[in-house]
Amino acid sequence: MKNPATTGAVSGAARDESTRDRVARSILTNGPSSAAVLAERLELTPAAVRRHLDHLLDEGLVEAREERVYGPRGRGRPAKVFVLTDAGRHAFHQAYDDLAATALRFIAEAGGDDAITEFARRRVADVEERYRELLAQAPEDQKAEVLAQALTADGYAASTAEAGQGAQLCQHHCPVAHVAEQFPQLCEAETEVFSRLLGQHVQRLATIAHGDGVCTTHIPGATPATPVIDGESARTTR
Repeated sequence: MKNPATTGAVSGAARDESTRDRVARSILTNGPSSAAVLAERLELTPAAVRRHLDHLLDEGLVEAREERVYGPRGRGRPAKVFVLTDAGRHAFHQAYDDLAATALRFIAEAGGDDAITEFARRRVADVEERYRELLAQAPEDQKAEVLAQALTADGYAASTAEAGQGAQLCQHHCPVAHVAEQFPQLCEAETEVFSRLLGQHVQRLATIAHGDGVCTTHIPGATPATPVIDGESARTTR
């Protein structure tokens, strides 16, 4: 006969694990998030969210940063936001990466490289559709910044920086890096989308998939005014 106390403890631990997974997955999907935002998004109490965040911090799966504030800053210290660490992202992506890589290898065997290219382009078509209106409404000299903000809102932790006669768009996180290492068509399709959205040729200089620390894209002639690195600004419609 099972011990009721033991059974209850196991059940409680399972619930904690499930909720903790929801907290981490929300950060993965929505990008850097404060405890208050997580509580509202997941319909949990702030105390419950902080307890799960403390556990994730202890395990090294998330880290806390000061929220970046754009425009006038109010009184007091900026709120803390939580982001997944490399270990946290790896814990989520490993199983999905294996499945995705297996599926893409099957597509390659059945349809060749052209089939992979078509898949990669369809994958980013939704992103292009969501970003198109944002970029169309942006002044020409702010398009790179708006694109960085949109990418950041989607969890890519993007920033822009001046670089010679143009700008560099940097993505500090890539959710498909391990798969793109085997199938560079994913990176190529994304670069094509950037070019169409910005209305000019852009050049991919580095990718996380190829072992670089950051995915870097050169945008000729762009002059960003205020870099955007992370946060929840300019959140796009999903």
